[in-house]
Amino acid sequence: MIKVIQYKEDVNTLHRIEDIEEIGLNEIARVSIRTAQPIFFDSYRKNRMTGSIILTDPNTNETVGAGMII
Repeated sequence: MIKVIQYKEDVNTLHRIEDIEEIGLNEIARVSIRTAQPIFFDSYRKNRMTGSIILTDPNTNETVGAGMII
């Protein structure tokens, strides 16, 4: 579950856009998430396999996002 959207990046200017409530298709954002259970992870810089994440819709099992853990 996405807990907080901290900001999203404007890909044209690389400026941060704050105070947003949703993220659109193919947008880049920094978010905080909450998981139903504890998960094992590394930072993306340390290990790409355990430092990446895929978010899925629990009702449809469709992929709704992907990211890197920092």
